[in-house]
Amino acid sequence: MTATRPEIVCICGSARFVTQMRIANRELSFAGVIVLAPSEVDLSPTAEQKAVLDALHLRKIDLADRVLIVNPGGYVGESTRREIAYAEAAGKPIAFTDPH
Repeated sequence: MTATRPEIVCICGSARFVTQMRIANRELSFAGVIVLAPSEVDLSPTAEQKAVLDALHLRKIDLADRVLIVNPGGYVGESTRREIAYAEAAGKPIAFTDPH
């Protein structure tokens, strides 16, 4: 008997919404979803570290079945806009926590 794989969702959003992304992660996990979220960084990363994290997050989008944009108040920053464009180009369904 083969078990079906749980859905994989990649969370995207501004680092300023870390609390809201943690809540979304928890809610999705309790619903049986595999969650891929941005890496949390305690200190400001160097430009080189940020480039590594940004590239890594695009690979997370590649692995996901769909993308959830955490955007309280409709806010979508520059990095998140790039991630949305990447996900759209890859044909990934995209949902937003707040309509924009």
